[in-house]
Amino acid sequence: MKTDLTLYESKASPNSRRVRIFLAEKGIEVSIKAVDLGAKEQFSDAYVAINPSRQVPTLVLENGTAIGEVPAIWRYIEETYPGQRALLGTTPQEKALVTMWERRAELDGFAAVMEGVRNAVAGLKGRALSGPHSYEQIPEIVERSKLRVSNFYADFNDRLRVVPFVAGEAFSAADITTLATVDFAAGGMKMSIPEDFDALQAWYDRISDRPSSKA
Repeated sequence: MKTDLTLYESKASPNSRRVRIFLAEKGIEVSIKAVDLGAKEQFSDAYVAINPSRQVPTLVLENGTAIGEVPAIWRYIEETYPGQRALLGTTPQEKALVTMWERRAELDGFAAVMEGVRNAVAGLKGRALSGPHSYEQIPEIVERSKLRVSNFYADFNDRLRVVPFVAGEAFSAADITTLATVDFAAGGMKMSIPEDFDALQAWYDRISDRPSSKA
């Protein structure tokens, strides 16, 4: 389904990927505007006028309204196009479970990887947190981040021993964030799924085979 929406995003941004996968799963087409993070285009006057937080992704509506933050973008898409595949749940119980498990994936996994990467990469010196403000790196945090990622893998391996998808019986936004976390950890921290975590690995193999995972 074609829309008049515009997504400002970057292929280097795991958060942007979460939105691209969501859109692909719902079969929704938007105009794409690439933001070159390497060239610090997110700090340009033109982009700051769109998103003062200087972060990607940002979804711009036909009327010019700009929506930042992945969950907010997801919510707008889900409620605007209810006839497409539901990724945030359909019943009150499903919605609550998707929200709970997606938040756990983001806080316990995705945020831990982001913390580890941003406090370790030399090119992010002075940019330990994304956004409009500068923060110095704290190298000591990196080891804690690795422990957090290891615990995330263990916890989600246990979860996926009893359910086929992260939030339960159906693919949802919780699976999107978990997939993005695993790939981000493997690429950014060289922390792939441990060999003995068979449930998490089996889930990962299935989810990675979905066409949307290439978005």
